[in-house]
Amino acid sequence: MDAVSLAGTDAALLTIAEASALIKARKLSPVELATAAFRRIAALDSQLDSHILVLEEDGMQAARAAEAEIAAGEWRGPLHGIPIGLKDIYNTAGIATTGHSALFADHVPTEDATSVRKLRDAGAIFTGKLSTWEFAIGGTSFDLPWPPARNPWNTAHDPSGSSSGSGAAVAAGLCLGAMGSDTGGSIRGPAAWCGIAGHKPTYGLVSKAGVLPLSFALDHAGPMCWTAEDCALMMQSLAGFDPNDPCSADRPVPDFSDTTSSVTGLRVGIVRHFWEKDLPCEPDVAEAMEATLTVLTDLGCLVRDVTIAPFQAYGAAAGQISRAEAYSIHQDHLIKTPEKYGAICRQRLSAGAFVRGVDYVNAQRERRRLVAELAVTMRDVDILIFPTARKVAPLIGTDRSLGGAFYNRFCNLTGNPALSVCNGFSKEGLPFGLQIVGRPFEDPLVLRLGAAYERVAGFRARRPAMAG
Repeated sequence: MDAVSLAGTDAALLTIAEASALIKARKLSPVELATAAFRRIAALDSQLDSHILVLEEDGMQAARAAEAEIAAGEWRGPLHGIPIGLKDIYNTAGIATTGHSALFADHVPTEDATSVRKLRDAGAIFTGKLSTWEFAIGGTSFDLPWPPARNPWNTAHDPSGSSSGSGAAVAAGLCLGAMGSDTGGSIRGPAAWCGIAGHKPTYGLVSKAGVLPLSFALDHAGPMCWTAEDCALMMQSLAGFDPNDPCSADRPVPDFSDTTSSVTGLRVGIVRHFWEKDLPCEPDVAEAMEATLTVLTDLGCLVRDVTIAPFQAYGAAAGQISRAEAYSIHQDHLIKTPEKYGAICRQRLSAGAFVRGVDYVNAQRERRRLVAELAVTMRDVDILIFPTARKVAPLIGTDRSLGGAFYNRFCNLTGNPALSVCNGFSKEGLPFGLQIVGRPFEDPLVLRLGAAYERVAGFRARRPAMAG
């Protein structure tokens, strides 16, 4: 292949869409692209700690194989030859999957998670296993075998979690996309604080088989990328029924390819009471939202305020469900080897022991009520919007609120698709996040609006200073 001239731009800072087009045209080599990604990991990750394990040898071998296949006319699709990182709760055959915990330090699965297999079949190149909050709940912790990830916009600040390494690695250009998971906002929180795009799919659209569980009823698996368009490209390979996941939806995979059609006439409901009344946000977040509304109006969207249940109603029900289910998963280990957990993770998991059966049942009943109520509201609007986070990233390790900084649990409880995209920056240069929510299984529409917003808003041209 002829290497493309990138005019001084690091190949690893291309979007998936850009890199894929160049690879398909044989103007960019998968080997060159993988080399650029691993070079950045070597240069920058000592500041970010986004990786638990770097898979350079395996990755370069896969890149050479991808190059040979494409040269032979066997291009598999948009992810062929693309460097992708995996949150370290995704099982990888023959490669450790630790959950960022001493408890699983020696855990080596024998099979790939379904989503890992699908990405591998699509030709993706895995760059490494990425840092996470311990078992996707343990917070920014310093008492684990590996340090917590840091925010590439300012390494003194938190990247959020639990998909912390995924958010940091994508923002810093260490991989072009990554897999995250989202039980209470763990894709969208890091997407907001790290200034990237993160998509929590409709519940059941992407298989969770082979992903270390936290809450069976609320867990979601999904992509984290620089742009919404790139999330759509990953979703095309990830979505689909999986008989190995009892929560998987048996329905046709939607077409995610159209991220450029007009959004004129799209009915957008502003859930203003979330950030003005229920959980007030910081003033600069509110200012960013007002600017966002102007952009959406200019795009031709029909924007109006809507009222749904208070944010706290969703959070309360989701909290009862997740605490009880997380404890049920970890109970034996917590009783037999509590010392294997970090302090924050142990405390948060143990809280589930005090959730009564009646409280869990009532939370599930409230969930059904809220889902039905939301469905009625969304007959009159196509999309809901509100901030992803009520504030920008704080100094690392100072926020122990487990969701109190975000407007995320709403969509874990209801199962609706939700995308976070960057919608501005604070005076200190830290990103804001806009959350875009759709009806169940209308993920392509959510991603199309996100891509349209990104193209007009112009924030995708700005990278963390360390990203070069």
